[in-house]
Amino acid sequence: MTFTSRLAAVALASLLATGTAFAQTAAPAAKTETKTDAAATTDKKAPKERSAESLECSKQADAKGLKGKERKKFRRECMKEAKAGTAAPAADKK
Repeated sequence: MTFTSRLAAVALASLLATGTAFAQTAAPAAKTETKTDAAATTDKKAPKERSAESLECSKQADAKGLKGKERKKFRRECMKEAKAGTAAPAADKK
């Protein structure tokens, strides 16, 4: 064997060896959350509490089969009436 053929064989073997070394990568490190990140994610995940009036208006909208803009408009009016209905008796008591 000549020197160049030995050099070519060594170069080929080293290419194969480095290819397998780079093929196995380590698992990515776990992301650590700061206190502000943790608080922000819990705020996004926590759903808002819905009032009884809101739930009732949604049930009425479902019963009527309303969708989209019509549903929003109906719920807005229903919520106004519900809040006015609960506020009016309190005003009468004074």
